Amino acid sequence: MNKNNFHKNFKLNGKSFTSINELLSFVRINASASYSFLFNWFSSDEIQVQTSGSTGKPKVIQLKKEFMINSALATGNFFHLPENTTALLCLSPDYIAGKMMLVRALTLGWQLDLVAPTSKVKINKEYDFSAMVSIQVENSIAEINKIKKLIIGGGVVSEELKNKLQKINTAFFATYGMTETITHIAVKKLNNFNNVTSGAVEKSFYQTLPNVNIYIDSRNCLVIQAPKVSGELVVTNDVVQLVSETQFEWLGRFDNVINSGGIKLHPEKIEEKLSEVIKQRFFVAGISDSTLGEKLILVVEGDSSSVILSRVKNLSKYETPKEIYFVETFVETETKKSNAVKHWI
Repeated sequence: MNKNNFHKNFKLNGKSFTSINELLSFVRINASASYSFLFNWFSSDEIQVQTSGSTGKPKVIQLKKEFMINSALATGNFFHLPENTTALLCLSPDYIAGKMMLVRALTLGWQLDLVAPTSKVKINKEYDFSAMVSIQVENSIAEINKIKKLIIGGGVVSEELKNKLQKINTAFFATYGMTETITHIAVKKLNNFNNVTSGAVEKSFYQTLPNVNIYIDSRNCLVIQAPKVSGELVVTNDVVQLVSETQFEWLGRFDNVINSGGIKLHPEKIEEKLSEVIKQRFFVAGISDSTLGEKLILVVEGDSSSVILSRVKNLSKYETPKEIYFVETFVETETKKSNAVKHWI
């Protein structure tokens, strides 16, 4: 496929197109939320996007169209998604994850259906592939088995949701990536499906895609070299443990680390343990303390009826919150990022 055109087998909402103008005219009337991106896609060799802050403060950057196409090809090869793959786009095209679903379909010749990017997704038929955030999977769990392969991004997948996924005949994967790497450069299996990718993917660790090199810096943060999708090194604020040259375990954010009495605590790993017993939304954070420097606290949405910390497995004394607060409702962002709830503090 020429980078200024689209695959001959590409379909959008069941319709084929013979020209770019025909496609844009259809989108402007029937899928207006995607029009601006697609117009820019066919008009320029670079796309302007907003980062989410994985490598520092959020900023506007330019992504080469060539790199976005390379990313689409890598996803297609890794997950065995050839031309005529049926796919569902239920993410906003304002963000990189939604944009890349469109690019994959245009590049690989998919049959793509668009639905509103709501927290509960309408899945009206069977699909080969889709991408969602956790809250969409949770709210659409009754129909999610209509999708054969599903990648989940936008934040950590809770233990409670992982347990629900084990009973469903869909291959689920957590993804690791960011705007700077044009979505995922690594994936992790979330349930017990086999033979759905071109390589072995561990359930416990993230596995990098081909042509991605990783190492850690002096902060133990992940550094990514992926020349097919980025012209420079991507230095993240994600603390990881390298398992091999191609595998890593994500521990948390460097800028979220809590130093409590000299003990470094990763909120994300503590939240993963707490999610086994706390069913409503919650987060942990550090607040100033005269003795410890920072004190670990737990903030829960709703009442205290189901919060019994003694039931949490493998929670050390350092990881046990010193105080628990309850608030009526958390604040959310458009992308449902988990750190949005921290605006209360």
